[in-house]
Amino acid sequence: MDRRELAGFLRSRRERITPADVGLPAGPRRRTPGLRREEVAQLAFISTEYYTRLEQARGPRPSREVLAGLARALRLSDAERGHLHHLAGAPPGPPAGPSREVRQSILDLLRRLPNAAAIVLSATYEVIAWNDLATALLADFSALPRHERNLVRQAFLAAQSRERLLYSLSDAEAFARAAARDLRATAARYPDDPEIATLVGDLISGSAEFARLWAAHDVRTELTLRKTVNHRLIGPITLNCDVLDITDRDQRVVIYTAEPDSPAEEALRLLSVIGTQRMDVPG
Repeated sequence: MDRRELAGFLRSRRERITPADVGLPAGPRRRTPGLRREEVAQLAFISTEYYTRLEQARGPRPSREVLAGLARALRLSDAERGHLHHLAGAPPGPPAGPSREVRQSILDLLRRLPNAAAIVLSATYEVIAWNDLATALLADFSALPRHERNLVRQAFLAAQSRERLLYSLSDAEAFARAAARDLRATAARYPDDPEIATLVGDLISGSAEFARLWAAHDVRTELTLRKTVNHRLIGPITLNCDVLDITDRDQRVVIYTAEPDSPAEEALRLLSVIGTQRMDVPG
């Protein structure tokens, strides 16, 4: 274990992340860039004292569970995660949780789809990337706390975030059922991920319907190739819905497109102009 290099690496990764990157409020003016030590500790599910000792090069060798928590909290890439493990003297094994790092080529793809609304979902249905038209059609995800960007949480615990959303789905119940089944399969792939355990626990305690679906142990999902998005300003918009799997990251790209020369195409064109303006409230 190289304590000095590990301390410097942790500190450098902490300083590059803003509170908004991890769904935390910015709060009052900060004396140092990036996250505070106590915020990293909270996100990694460890004590602030322990994390502080690691950054001061006087902590004991962290366990694999602690390293996995730090990698999630600091949003490390696969290469950085491996480097973290090697510095700690514990070569990396399989990832404990699903990746939230989106490849640059996928981010570029989203920007090159000006006539389509596109989002990237993690294996837990968290929206981890989006383009401008998706912001106008669905929600300003950058303004949502990270836990409210999760579509399964929105589906079953919608009261937490309904006012922040611009839309609802005509097949909301079918989507909720499919997402619950898919989440069970995800939980089986990542049995040691504390974030998934917390998400499932919140859903079971907060939704009787989710608890019933979870108890059924179903994992089969059915794709919906067309969806009607009920937009708060525009009204119902029926769109094609295509899903592209990114298997090496356990992610998926969801792309909403309109039939040529259809009312839906006109609606998307209008949304691309007005963006997230709230025309339904007094200015």
